[in-house]
Amino acid sequence: QVHLVESGGGLVQAGGSLRLSCGASERAFSSYAMCWFRQAPGKEREFVAGITWTGGSTHYADSVKGRFTISRDNAKNAVYLQMDSLKPEDTALYTCAADLNGSGAMDYWGKGTLVTVSS
Repeated sequence: QVHLVESGGGLVQAGGSLRLSCGASERAFSSYAMCWFRQAPGKEREFVAGITWTGGSTHYADSVKGRFTISRDNAKNAVYLQMDSLKPEDTALYTCAADLNGSGAMDYWGKGTLVTVSS
């Protein structure tokens, strides 16, 4: 069983910050990497950030570099997304996902948490 549960979304004004959390089951903790994706209304789902559980290597979409920071807490089986300098275009449903074997394809997805950035 793999369970991913996101929290921390909400309404924030442009320039503000939010911190998203994703709690993972032990099965997800053994995964190669955890990632955040987002999908805005009428748009395709896009990759936001990823981190490996063991090495801590990170990767970000160009659109969020310098503004978002992904981190992990192995002891808590949790991954976080600190979002600063938020823009209206960041408005989306943010979803946590797990890549269990390092294939680059996500094997499990959470239900998401909604982030709305007002102008």
